[in-house]
Amino acid sequence: MNRLTLIVLKVLVWIACLAPFCWLVWGAFTNNLGPNATGAIAYATGRTTLRLLAITLAISPLRRLIPKLAWLIKFRRLVGLFAFFYATLHMLTWVALYNSFDLHAMLADIARRRYITAGVAAYLSLLPLALTSTAWAIRKLGGKNWNRLHMLIYVAAICGVAHYWWQMKPGVLTPLAMTVVIAALLLARPVLAWRNRRKAQPTTPA
Repeated sequence: MNRLTLIVLKVLVWIACLAPFCWLVWGAFTNNLGPNATGAIAYATGRTTLRLLAITLAISPLRRLIPKLAWLIKFRRLVGLFAFFYATLHMLTWVALYNSFDLHAMLADIARRRYITAGVAAYLSLLPLALTSTAWAIRKLGGKNWNRLHMLIYVAAICGVAHYWWQMKPGVLTPLAMTVVIAALLLARPVLAWRNRRKAQPTTPA
């Protein structure tokens, strides 16, 4: 991939990732977020976080299945950081708009509501990934340790899906599509690893 194409693709990724945020800012500016603006912000930021996490998780399997898509790896960190950005907005919505920075109210919320517990766990799983997303962090941790640490993205994705389901009323299946996508992406990893091991095994002559 030449430099110009890479720049164009990065610009497009930035635009696509920032679009939900711009929509929220415009909706707030024009007072067009509906009767429950806080709920609209929470839903939009949470949904975008899960979608970007799914895209981040999809990059490695796609590269293995389709070698021509190896260039996607250049965008994994960027998309992952945008997922953390929206997760932070989602968390701040809870901290500032729902709880007014009241620590006691937040602790009670975590203890009383399992979907809040799962959401906080998901965010805390993403936090070290964002903090160690630089080349300097990779050098300091070492490649193997860095890879082990970044397996927390699986924890974040699972907790994020649980957070989504547990806040829904019984019978509401809105999270189902995202659950299927995340589950398929998580399952793809051991399946692809098994396939690679089979390919690496020497064939026994008949």
